[in-house]
Amino acid sequence: MRLERPRWWSSRGCRAWLLLPLAALFLFLSFLRRRFIKPKALDVPVIVVGNIAVGGSGKTPVVIWLVEALRSRGLRPAVISRGYGGDAAVPRMVTPRSSAAEVGDEAVLIARRCGCPMWVGHDRVETGRALLAAHPGVDILVTDDGLQHYRLARDIEIVVVDEAMLGNCWPLPAGPLREPLSRLRDAHLLICNGVVSATLERRLPMVPHAQMLLEAREFYRLHDPAQRCDSIDLGGKRLRALAGIGHPQRFFETLHTLGLQPERCDAYPDHHVFTAGDLAVEVGQALLLTEKDAVKCAAFAPADTWVLPVRARIDDGALDCLLERLHGSETT
Repeated sequence: MRLERPRWWSSRGCRAWLLLPLAALFLFLSFLRRRFIKPKALDVPVIVVGNIAVGGSGKTPVVIWLVEALRSRGLRPAVISRGYGGDAAVPRMVTPRSSAAEVGDEAVLIARRCGCPMWVGHDRVETGRALLAAHPGVDILVTDDGLQHYRLARDIEIVVVDEAMLGNCWPLPAGPLREPLSRLRDAHLLICNGVVSATLERRLPMVPHAQMLLEAREFYRLHDPAQRCDSIDLGGKRLRALAGIGHPQRFFETLHTLGLQPERCDAYPDHHVFTAGDLAVEVGQALLLTEKDAVKCAAFAPADTWVLPVRARIDDGALDCLLERLHGSETT
């Protein structure tokens, strides 16, 4: 289930205080679940990439970076995911041509960008087993957004921290946290999306940190990805931008940083199911999309639609301590 983020999660107001007893019960049940679920291991090492807050924090760019970094070290990674936004109840392979309605938008994006085996399914243990049976050459598995899926044993936990998504730092339903900040102590690496405030820095545990910056350089035309342009080429156009991601405002701010001033910036919920009406533009207007949204819109997007891909810039040195933990110094 994907929860929407109410605005009052950003502060500790009356609604949050009234729900605090339920939040305490939620934390207690989460503790029991983690304590008593017996994890099941797979035949290869597992790296989980997740977060502790409801909503997008930048996990997908981290997964793509991680797959590329592991491959550069001579490993053969694959990815499994729950497949949010899709209907894959049983394990299913994802290809670049898969339908986002069936396997989820993030899974299709990962399959297109990474070119590695990618499977989705409600049960990550069974999904991992199915992937490894179909791809016996895989020697390490990356789980996209599986931090709270404790049935799956993990060798490494990478937690992505986006301060904008932590809100009032209270647990559900009084705030956006699925687990308390103290849960970060168990992580092997924290990747901070953007600059972290001094206040949050003081609250983060003493575990290895790395900063992630999302780089956006050039656009590509949705219906002809080989056609590229930069922001200067779009500067003379009338523009409309929309985003259905965890933090849509970040996309709009990126466009402004690139010197673009869309006439309209429309935000939709994360994993929104778009229709042709959502993407309607005026005569002479071009449409700007995130890459995650674009995988769902090719069938009905206007001809003049441009996609802005982002790439995570993370120090590759952040991976060294993790590989040493998995295999020893011979892999670094």
